[in-house]
Amino acid sequence: MRCAQCQHANPAEAAFCGECGAHLQAVCPACQAPNPPSNKFCGRCGQRLADAAAPVPASAPAAAAAPPPAPGAPAARFASPAAYTPKHLAEKILTSRSAVEGERKQVTVLFTDVSGFTAMSEKLDPEEVHGIMDRAFEVILGAVHRYEGTINQFLGDGVMALFGAPIAHEDHAHRALRAALAIQEGLGPLRRDVRRDHDVEFRVRIGINTGLVVVGAIGRDLRMDYTAVGDTTNLAARLLNLAQPGQIAVSEHVHQLTGGFFLFEDLGEFTVKGKTAPVRVWTVQSELRGRTRLEVSRERGLTPLAGRQAELGRLAEAARGADDGEGAVVLVTGEPGVGKSRLLYEFVRGLDAPGTLELEASCLSWGRSVPYHPILALTRAYLRLSEDASEAETRQRAAEGLEAAGLRDPESDALLAYFLGVPVRSEFLVRLQGPQLQERTFELLIALLLAASAGRLLVLLVEDIHWADDSSLAFLRQLAERVAKHRVLLILSARPGLEVPWLAERAETVPLEGLTEADVLGMLVTLLGARDAEDSLVRLLLERSDGNPLYVEEILRQLQETQAIVVEGGRARLERSEAAIPETIHDLIAARVDRLAEPLKATLQPAAVIGRRFLVDLMTSVAGGDRDVVERLDLLRALDFVFPDVREPRLVYAFKHALTQEVVYTGLLERRRRVLHAAIGAALEMLYADRLDDVAELLAHHWGRSTDAAKAVDWAIRAGEKAQRRWASAEALAHFEAALKRLEAMPDSDENRLRRIDAVVKQSEVKFALGRHAEQVQALEAIRQLTEGADPPRRAAWLCWTGFLHSLTGARPEVPIAYCTEATALADLAGLDDMRAFAECCLTHVYVVAGRLPEALDTGERALAFFESRGNVWWACRTLWGLSMACNAIGEWEKSLGYCRRGLAHGEAVNDLRLKVVGWWRTGSTHIQRGEVETGLRCCDEALALKPIPFDAAMARAMKGFGMARAGQTAAGIALLEEVATWLEQFNLRYTRTLIDLFLAESYLRHGERQQARVLAESGLAASRDLGYRHAEGVAQRLLGECLLGDDPAAAGVQLAEAARILEEAGARNDLAKTRLAQAELRASGGDLAAARVLLERAGAVFEELGTLEGPDRARRLRETLAAG
Repeated sequence: MRCAQCQHANPAEAAFCGECGAHLQAVCPACQAPNPPSNKFCGRCGQRLADAAAPVPASAPAAAAAPPPAPGAPAARFASPAAYTPKHLAEKILTSRSAVEGERKQVTVLFTDVSGFTAMSEKLDPEEVHGIMDRAFEVILGAVHRYEGTINQFLGDGVMALFGAPIAHEDHAHRALRAALAIQEGLGPLRRDVRRDHDVEFRVRIGINTGLVVVGAIGRDLRMDYTAVGDTTNLAARLLNLAQPGQIAVSEHVHQLTGGFFLFEDLGEFTVKGKTAPVRVWTVQSELRGRTRLEVSRERGLTPLAGRQAELGRLAEAARGADDGEGAVVLVTGEPGVGKSRLLYEFVRGLDAPGTLELEASCLSWGRSVPYHPILALTRAYLRLSEDASEAETRQRAAEGLEAAGLRDPESDALLAYFLGVPVRSEFLVRLQGPQLQERTFELLIALLLAASAGRLLVLLVEDIHWADDSSLAFLRQLAERVAKHRVLLILSARPGLEVPWLAERAETVPLEGLTEADVLGMLVTLLGARDAEDSLVRLLLERSDGNPLYVEEILRQLQETQAIVVEGGRARLERSEAAIPETIHDLIAARVDRLAEPLKATLQPAAVIGRRFLVDLMTSVAGGDRDVVERLDLLRALDFVFPDVREPRLVYAFKHALTQEVVYTGLLERRRRVLHAAIGAALEMLYADRLDDVAELLAHHWGRSTDAAKAVDWAIRAGEKAQRRWASAEALAHFEAALKRLEAMPDSDENRLRRIDAVVKQSEVKFALGRHAEQVQALEAIRQLTEGADPPRRAAWLCWTGFLHSLTGARPEVPIAYCTEATALADLAGLDDMRAFAECCLTHVYVVAGRLPEALDTGERALAFFESRGNVWWACRTLWGLSMACNAIGEWEKSLGYCRRGLAHGEAVNDLRLKVVGWWRTGSTHIQRGEVETGLRCCDEALALKPIPFDAAMARAMKGFGMARAGQTAAGIALLEEVATWLEQFNLRYTRTLIDLFLAESYLRHGERQQARVLAESGLAASRDLGYRHAEGVAQRLLGECLLGDDPAAAGVQLAEAARILEEAGARNDLAKTRLAQAELRASGGDLAAARVLLERAGAVFEELGTLEGPDRARRLRETLAAG
């Protein structure tokens, strides 16, 4: 009689197996019921048992020699594998059989049997036993098949199952353990029923081992021949005997393969027949779900971290310094797979400072077009906000966070909520626009994080900043500048080659290099559960991996899965010296993916298209509602491809490594990628139907890579608008440009014309902010014909922006005036009050340039009233600046100062850097031109102390230089003005450059360098005439006339007369008075004292009326000269 447990052939009269000691039973060929070896007929169905005692070939299942059960027999469905194997598994087995026949396969063997089955059979009626076993087999088969194992034999009261053949699975050991746990759980109801109905304990024990078998032929009926290699099957059978009722006993090898993902109990070592050394046995208690690979690493032997003690020490030292109040920034750099994330994982878990708060974020591989993604992640983590939190919860958590930090006020509440994606009142957005919105948000977020470090160490981790968007990098720069005196440690990670200048100045760099040979050996023995390894194997790993830990791990996995490596006597060695190893890590990962079963591979591909992290709900939706997605992801987790992110309330998975996601994605054919991107876009629209704006960038990303061009353009424009609202200029521009590029290949339809208008016009504010004025003017002019038939809002917006930008790029004033005038008329016709105000703000500035100063004041006052009534601070200030320019040109100093103070107050109220800077230097400009030079210089210094953006800094320095020249520091003032003029050459700001040239001309004239002053005055005059800068033309004529006073009085007279005519026409009273004074000096020098006195009195009266302080001194000196003459 052959033993059902170990297949040892025993004498017919034996009651116990002579090899393993198991109780021998005769299995009925008809109903599969076990019988004592002395029985001649089955105690359940009466079938003759004589044939059952015959030896069974080792290469065939025990039940294979039995005749088929009679039709209608209770166990008929268990008689043949074809009868009980689910159809989808049967198809897989038949598909794969040619690939596995005759191969040595690493498999996991699972045995089950019922504890005390003989006693139960003797106590109960055979029909009752049959009913119990029928239910038990249903549970057992269901669990085995759920994890794609195969039932190789029925053994009376149990089964023998294989995992890993004929259907190949790299995680066969994990699957066997899950099946075993499912069996025990699934038998619970049956156990309770048997105890209640029969007062019998029904307990199943299970034994599991992993090892090699040789797979033989697989028939059409799915029967599989196999031959055990070594003691694979025998040890599994002996483990079954060692298990107590209800236990799952596994070998040391199984424990090594699955440790950390399951909870085990160590039963100790046992002496087993046939094994020279004691065998350690473990029992499986439960599966540990939701665990990442790094979280398992401590139990799987990957600690201590190989070769990173020095780097950990540097991070720990930085943490100690930060905890003492010396905040720091650290940049960890290294190639993909070198262990940046692992190093940070170990560092964080080694932090011992009491109460340490650690916040983490990662940048997305496609995230450069998603403004603030890592900053939002840090903020949400601090506020304990999930990605799908409701608006009410977001507002509440934001308010609580601000309250705890002592930062609570209505504006901060709105700012933080808006940053987190919650809609706010339109008045708020009107009041805080453009750069001040970004600046105020940055200030608030930094204050919030610094407040979080009060009384504890705050560690901020941002990984993969080589993928960071520009706005996030701008925020991190400001944060890095502020952490020095706080208990904050900011740690960033990146691949080599990152070019971020401020990091080189602010951050300590910790580079990660490849592992040494000793480190590789340490990894090898830990991963394989060996004590040592052959030198040739270590050298091979080091040579092929270049010491990269990920490469080492993947190469080892490749060698294991292709049976090219073995561990014997605790020593790892190559089984075959010619083992093929792919040359690159990409090839290694691709090979692993290719070996996946088709359903798992099909699950991994859309996940890779979604990105490094992916929502399971989204995956399920893409799969058409397939609920098996979760189970397949669980299997992929066991294979170390993905892991669940336990930080999220909704089920989110992530790829173990960014490279895995990259390899899977790039391995897809382009047409397949486009199909998947479209499916993901459609699924996102469905999942986020009530808050599409939250995922606008995601939708732009996926539709943009699909074949649906219309969707791609629409979502690119929408994402651009969202980025623009957050003043993420670079990201907004990327979206708008993507829309325009896609439109180039689209049909010339009415819908696409409107899309093109929207994309071009909506990017105007971004191009303006980035200083790309001339470029945007060209883009706007290119769509002129398209806008002629557009609806009023689109046409008016085009007119406003085109006129405004023309005014900044050297166009003659009549050009922007024509555009803006048409815009105001269209706005009046269509009731577009906001568009009219924008156009009139532009006209205010252009009228100053054109020398139409009274019109500038009238138009500006109307626009200012609208903007201030709506709380639109940004455009109110821009209008105030135009009004100040007009007043300065007229000489109405007090009125100009009033406008400047008003603008400065707006800037102070919203704490906007740029509004404050411009407010200060424009106030300084008014004081300097009036003659209050010292006050003006102090204002310029206030502006420069705020560390403004380059353009504003240049303007503040120019005004300071002009003031210094007027204060008698002419050489220093001229040098500063020359420096600014040189810097401005890189821009096409011709009006600004003309004003600087005229400031320089006046300064050189004061310094006595008339020839240099004349060159600059002539240059300014030529530019003003060419470009229609009427007021500047009059000033240039005056300065040129003054340059000629001593050398060519006649020419000077002509120039001054023309200057007086132009300035009087423009209403520039102060400059006209200066011209009259110069004419008086000219007449006096020619002996016409009476005419000189008349001109002098006229100039003096104007100076006195306006309150000008600079001209009267010169007039007084001339008056004294005339009196003496």
